[in-house]
Amino acid sequence: MTSEYSDGIDTEAVFGAERPVVGMVHLPALPGAPRYDADGGRAAIRAAALRDAERLDAGGVDALLIENFGDAPFYPDSVPRHVVAELTALVGAVKDATDRPVGVNVLRNDGPSAVAVAAATGAAFARINVHVGARVADQGVLEGRAHETMRLRDRLDADVRVLADVDVKHSTPLGRADGDAPAMLGDAVERGLADGVVVSGAGTGQAAGHETVRSAVATRDDRGLDAPVFVGSGVTADTVGDALSVADGVIVGTALKAGGDAANPVSVARVERLVDAADAVR
Repeated sequence: MTSEYSDGIDTEAVFGAERPVVGMVHLPALPGAPRYDADGGRAAIRAAALRDAERLDAGGVDALLIENFGDAPFYPDSVPRHVVAELTALVGAVKDATDRPVGVNVLRNDGPSAVAVAAATGAAFARINVHVGARVADQGVLEGRAHETMRLRDRLDADVRVLADVDVKHSTPLGRADGDAPAMLGDAVERGLADGVVVSGAGTGQAAGHETVRSAVATRDDRGLDAPVFVGSGVTADTVGDALSVADGVIVGTALKAGGDAANPVSVARVERLVDAADAVR
């Protein structure tokens, strides 16, 4: 399967559009996490996930990305078995409830589990925060595990595309000059075999600089890499046009929530406004 992935991503086939808008399903804290609501239990988590997925679908996003957003403080690498089990059940439920492509991100940095969950549920893609190299975050040192993730994908014969963050938010690089995103992009695709990359700002909801995105796209083109570049944070209805004028897609969470607060439910009106703005330039 390695040769198949080296040909790059057909974004329309994988994400449902040529320059897709991917909407986030931020899960509440799962069982075992400090903020887990034992009164609401699993039924409340499932209901929240399906509610947000339905609203994203109704608002017109092209694909959905599910992550264990409420599980802070996050495990730095491998999550426990029960987290993988809960995510598999929830991703499967969302996958059954929508015709949109679905992806998964296992926070903080469990790429092998993300690929395993995606393979088990038929999800189309996985996002991995640190695929290659190493970074310092509030979880400590996060190390890339591309060697595990990509071998697992092959062993599972899984048709799962891998999106690797470059200079991921809430972290700083270890062993590189800060802001060396072009080199990290090359490593992620050429050496880590990622199918696409994600460029984000400094934190959740914070914008990636336009020049940073432009530099990532230029690096991709200069190296002749067939890997789409996504903007992974800070995109709003007012900025999505500028983002899609350079990047190949956007991943949006905070701007689609009621009041622009990442902790709130998805707002259909906010989704519609952002999708309309995206449609105006694509």
